[in-house]
Amino acid sequence: MYKEIFQWVIAIITQPAKAWDLLTRKEEKGEEFLSRFVYPLIGLVTVAAFLGVLFTRKEFDIELALKSSIRTLVSSFGGFFLGSYFLSEIWQGMFKREKDLKLCQRFVGYSSSLMFTLNIILMLLPEFFFLRIFILYTLYIVWEGAGPYMKVEENIRLKFVSIATVVILATPFLIEFILVLLMPGLSF
Repeated sequence: MYKEIFQWVIAIITQPAKAWDLLTRKEEKGEEFLSRFVYPLIGLVTVAAFLGVLFTRKEFDIELALKSSIRTLVSSFGGFFLGSYFLSEIWQGMFKREKDLKLCQRFVGYSSSLMFTLNIILMLLPEFFFLRIFILYTLYIVWEGAGPYMKVEENIRLKFVSIATVVILATPFLIEFILVLLMPGLSF
């Protein structure tokens, strides 16, 4: 399972146009996408957050590692589901399409591959903070997926890509910000 996830993530990051074309033809039943792609990726991000705090700090602090992993888990899950919900609502309201939460979940999940990968790398290797700039590549990943996967016409593609990218990138940070505001003990 993790080998397949790794292959999809690499394909989405390195060859988004080809990957989206293949994903368009891929059949996924019900919750299969969540249990075979999103949940394991979020699990890897959470484990990386835990291990990153344990091994990159001078002191060995389990409490700090748990706080980091809880904050990462909640912001990743919440960001994914809230982003999917927002995109589904925008899909119906602004773009006048039939509401399809499952389609939006798959689109947000696959488009978030780079964000999840960067989070894993930066949790384990925080000295490579400059890699954060590559999060902007998500814009290109969303651009490539908007046409074949979401069936967005060319005349509204830029509008859709702009909105979808902001939703995909901002919701995890929004959830984390709210979480730290409501529970200041989770910040360190």
